[in-house]
Amino acid sequence: MSFSSPPTIVPETKTDTPRLSGRLGVASIVLIVVAAASPLGVIGGTVPLAIAGGNGAGLPFIYLLATGILLLFSVGFTTMTPHVPTAGAFYSYIERGLGRRAGLGGAFVALLSYLALEAGVYGLFAPAVDEVVRAYGGPSLPWWFWAAAALAAVAWLGHRNIEVSGKVLAVLLVAEVVIVLALDAFIVFGGGGPEGLSTGFVTPSTVLSGAPGIALLFAILSFIGFEATAIFRDEARDPDKTIPKATYLALIMVGGFYALSTWLLISAWGDGTIVQKATDAPGTLLSETTALYLGTAGSHIVQVLLATSLFACILSFHNIGSRYFFQLAGRDVFPRKLAGTHARHNSPHLASMADNAVVALFLLAAVVAGWDPIVQFYTWFAGFASLGIMVLMTLTSVAVLVFFRRRQAAVSDWKRSVAPALGFVGLLAILALILQNLPSLVGNSTALAVAVVVLILVCFAAGAVIASRHRSGQKAAR
Repeated sequence: MSFSSPPTIVPETKTDTPRLSGRLGVASIVLIVVAAASPLGVIGGTVPLAIAGGNGAGLPFIYLLATGILLLFSVGFTTMTPHVPTAGAFYSYIERGLGRRAGLGGAFVALLSYLALEAGVYGLFAPAVDEVVRAYGGPSLPWWFWAAAALAAVAWLGHRNIEVSGKVLAVLLVAEVVIVLALDAFIVFGGGGPEGLSTGFVTPSTVLSGAPGIALLFAILSFIGFEATAIFRDEARDPDKTIPKATYLALIMVGGFYALSTWLLISAWGDGTIVQKATDAPGTLLSETTALYLGTAGSHIVQVLLATSLFACILSFHNIGSRYFFQLAGRDVFPRKLAGTHARHNSPHLASMADNAVVALFLLAAVVAGWDPIVQFYTWFAGFASLGIMVLMTLTSVAVLVFFRRRQAAVSDWKRSVAPALGFVGLLAILALILQNLPSLVGNSTALAVAVVVLILVCFAAGAVIASRHRSGQKAAR
C-alpha cells in the first residue's frame, strides 16, 4: 500500500466561458456592494425594528459581533479567491469545494434570492417616492407607477458599462452616508439626549436583555450584498488583490457605520426610552431624530435620500443578478445568447434585460394580486432572499473547509481552517435563528414559511439535476 500527499493547489487562470472586462478598483467595488446594503435604509428601517424586537440599547454590540462573524467568513472566502477563476461568487466557490452539482444548485438559489430581493425593494422604494412627492404638493399615484419608472431607469443603466452604474451609486451612497454622519456629529457634540451618550452596548446585562438572537438576525440581514464583491471579478483590476481588499473594506465600513450610527440613534433618546420609542413608531424614528437635531430641512433631506438609497440598492442587486444570468448562460445553463456583451459598452446587456424581465414579472404579479407593496410584497420576497443567501454563505463556508482540506496551499492554518470553521459555526447559528423566526419574516405565516423552505430546496435540486444532465450530455458527446 502506498501513500501520496494531497495535491498542491494550482490557481486556475483560464475558463471556457465568456467574460466581461473592466478596470474596477477597490473603491468602485466597495461602493457597489455597500450601496446594496442600503445604509440609510438600514438605519431608518431595520435598526428600529432590531431595537424594538431585539436587545434595545445593546444593539451596537450585536452589530460589532455580526461584523466579526462575517469577517471570519471572509477570511476563507478571500483566501480561496485566487483558486476560483470565474466571476460566479458563491456558486463558483461551492462548485470548487463541493462539486458541480452543489455549485449549480447554489447558483439557482443565489439567482432567485437576488432577483427576489431586487424586486422586493421596489415595494419599499415606490411608497417612499410617493411620500416625497406628496410632501411637496405632488399627486398621489399608484405605487406601481414609481416602480415602473425605476425599472426603466435601471434598464438604461444596466445596458451601459458597470462604471456608469458605479458613478451613480457613488453619488447616491455618499449623499446618504453624509446626512447620517452629520446627524451623528450633532448628537455627539450635543452630548446625546436627556440621558447622555448610551452605555448599553458595553453593559453585559443590557446586551443580553430582551432577545439578542433576534437582534443578531436583523444585524446579519443588514449586511446582505457585501459578499457580491466576487461577482465583479472579471471587471476588477487585479482581482486576486482587489476582491479581498474590497470585501474586507466593505465589511469594516458597513459594520462600523451601523454600530456607530445605531449607538448615537439610541443616545439621542436614552437607554431607558429607546425601546418604547422604537416600538411605538419604528418607521419614523430616524426622521423624528433628524428633525430634533437637524431641523425640518434635515428631516426633508433624509426623506429624499431614503428614496435614493433604495434606488441605489435596487441598482446594485440588478448588477449582481444580471451577472449571475451572464455567467450561467456562459455555461449553457441558460441560452448562450444571454452571455453576449454590448459592442460599445462591454456590458452584459442581454443578461441585464433578462434580469429586468423577471423582476417586471414579479412586479406585475404583485399588482394583479393586489399585494401591499411593503407588508406583503417586500416582506415575503425579502424573507425568501434572506434565507437563501444565508444558506449559500453557510455552504460556501463548508466548501472552503473541504477545498483546503483536500489540497495543500501556502496559507496559514488560520486562513485555511481556523477562521473558516469559526465563521461556519457563527453562520450556522444565524441560519438556525432565521429558520426559527422565518414565519415572522414572511408575514407571520407558517404555511408561507414552509413554502419558502420548499422553494429553496426545489431550486437547489433543479440546479443539481441540470448539472448532472450537462455532465451526462458531455460524456455522450465524447
